[in-house]
Amino acid sequence: MIVEFSDELLAKFAEVVARYPQGRQKSALLPVLHLVQAEYGWLSVDAMDKVAAYLDIRPIEVYEVATFYTMFFLQPQGKYMLEVCRTGPCCLVGAERIMKHIEQRLGVKEGEVTADGLFSWRGVECVAACGFGPVLQIGPEYTFYENLTEESVDNLINELKQKSQQG
Repeated sequence: MIVEFSDELLAKFAEVVARYPQGRQKSALLPVLHLVQAEYGWLSVDAMDKVAAYLDIRPIEVYEVATFYTMFFLQPQGKYMLEVCRTGPCCLVGAERIMKHIEQRLGVKEGEVTADGLFSWRGVECVAACGFGPVLQIGPEYTFYENLTEESVDNLINELKQKSQQG
């Protein structure tokens, strides 16, 4: 995937970099990566290399950040990313059952994209809602859904499909 940043996106980069002291443009890395992902849906190697060049840092410095934070996607994702908390408290109340249900319902394994391009799912580390598990969040807006059941997950998937069909 060859990436060319638009003038509009480059202007946003410049606004972000201007927030930091001269010579500290690396501080803008996280917000710049968020802008790139919002534009393209994920961070390709080419996009990360171009960010490194723009910020005058080494590509490995970008890769280290992009691979560390789970909010960055290194491969194409569905329109809706269902992220299920898989840490201890949520697993104790059924997170693993919910993940298995999502896999069966959508017909894709963790990290894959449904044929219609609407859904991807994955297990993630704590989303800080331990008292309300099992919990999932849906990106890119990161809306949270708590106290999940198979039925509530089915209703959520149906709502998202309808929302997508309406516009």
